[in-house]
Amino acid sequence: MIFFEKNITPEEYMELRKKVGWCEFPLEEAETGIRNSYLVLCARDNEKAVGVTRLLWDGGYIAYLSDVIVDPEYQGNGIGKQLVEKSIQKIKADMKPGYKVKISLMSAKGKEKFYEKFGFSERPNDNFGAGMDQWIEYEQDE
Repeated sequence: MIFFEKNITPEEYMELRKKVGWCEFPLEEAETGIRNSYLVLCARDNEKAVGVTRLLWDGGYIAYLSDVIVDPEYQGNGIGKQLVEKSIQKIKADMKPGYKVKISLMSAKGKEKFYEKFGFSERPNDNFGAGMDQWIEYEQDE
């Protein structure tokens, strides 16, 4: 039986990242990211973390849906769909009258159609260029 809770350990989070082939980084950095998220939602099968998403929101008009991860053994069972839906519902519940919030995300390659089901638009398109990102690493001054 899958249930959802607002708690995941840095170790569980990093293990899910590893299972889907995403880059790894120090547990301290993962813990800080989890702690500073607006919402962390973990899907569990009994006690086992099988999915997670993080939602970052500035409380104004910009939000970022990050780390929609489902253990490959559990993919195709609607867990990712529920993680995204519950994240969107959380923002809607906390919005004030008259608010508009833009939720952005960076889709994993090949997962764009999944997000389109929720109303996200693939980029680039007629109005917007491609999304962009970069990883930077600590460089000690010499």
